Amino acid sequence: MDRRKSLQTLILGGAAAGTGLVFNSCKTENGESIDETITTSTEKYFGRTPAELERIEKLNAEQLFNEHEMETIAALAVVILPPKEPHGGPIEAGVPELVEFMGKDIPEMAPTLLGGLMWLDHKSNTEFGTEFKSATLEQKKQICDEICWHDTEKPLSEQPLEIQFFYTMRGLTVTGYYTSEVGIADLGYKGNTPNVWDGVPQDVLDQHGVAYDPEWIAKCVDQSKRNVIAEWDDEGNLLT
Repeated sequence: MDRRKSLQTLILGGAAAGTGLVFNSCKTENGESIDETITTSTEKYFGRTPAELERIEKLNAEQLFNEHEMETIAALAVVILPPKEPHGGPIEAGVPELVEFMGKDIPEMAPTLLGGLMWLDHKSNTEFGTEFKSATLEQKKQICDEICWHDTEKPLSEQPLEIQFFYTMRGLTVTGYYTSEVGIADLGYKGNTPNVWDGVPQDVLDQHGVAYDPEWIAKCVDQSKRNVIAEWDDEGNLLT
């Protein structure tokens, strides 16, 4: 399961969960209907195939980071994206858990994450006499300032480990936050909503020498009835 598919499922699944969508008319290559191969009953993992659900369960049962490392990830995530009232920040959005999951889901990412966490503590202990998670905010920022930029003329893979680590953590932190319920609330995104339509502006109608039928426009532009389903008679005349 690559990161792109994971995010697509997370975003689309979160929006569609609970709608009971079933794709009866779609068929897979072997002739099975999509609703026979796609699980739609769970909200958190909406749209996952049985094989994907099995892999998620397997990965969730594994442990990549110890408690100290998870606390360090949380401390770094808060430096990268400070919490904001009233919604919270990366910790409330579950970013540390996402980082661990991605490290297990994409094994080649794990050495960079683990090595970067070791580098943070070594750097912090050397310069400030304490592990990174226990350093002051200013000390943490000072450490991050040294690794938050990379040479754009060189591939990231050729950059020092600590720079690769910070680049990866920054991407996971921002992505994890803004694809979470907390981050979406922070953005103020409420989903697709209908616009209010008050008819064609009068100056445009005058320009073309046309006008609305008063009875018709009264039925169509009554905002108090905007959620009422229109009814028509057998001859196609609008009733309500």
